Amino acid sequence: MRLKAPAVKPGSDIPVQFTCDGSNISPALNWSTPPEGTESFALVMDDPDAPGRTWVHWVLYDLPATERELPEGAAPTGTLPSGARQGRNDFGRIGYGGPCPPPGPPHRYFFKLYALDARLELKSGATRTDIDHAMRGHILASAELMGRYRRQA
Repeated sequence: MRLKAPAVKPGSDIPVQFTCDGSNISPALNWSTPPEGTESFALVMDDPDAPGRTWVHWVLYDLPATERELPEGAAPTGTLPSGARQGRNDFGRIGYGGPCPPPGPPHRYFFKLYALDARLELKSGATRTDIDHAMRGHILASAELMGRYRRQA
């Protein structure tokens, strides 16, 4: 399974429109066919370079197995039109929260997509810890994409 973002090439800079310095909207994502038996997808975006701990920017789960893309600008709502649910990020909000590192060296942002053999059936607003626990034993495949972002001093 491969994960792509038309606006974010692997290892390249994330365009400002997808950050707190721009429109703070989620980039479009698409992925290849998952393994047989996939019932749903979960997506996490995080920053392992954040001061003190890995910072969670986006938690999305129960995305139907028939989906192969997320459009740009996913609404910051608990449930998306596809039926996917969004969790709470480390900004304390539902949905996507774009890169917003302190000024200094660039941070790495990982988009991680998981193909699961079940739906997680968690309520909207679940945390990364909640979905990590619920996914245990259900991950059939995963794919990731990394982009970078740096704020000027």
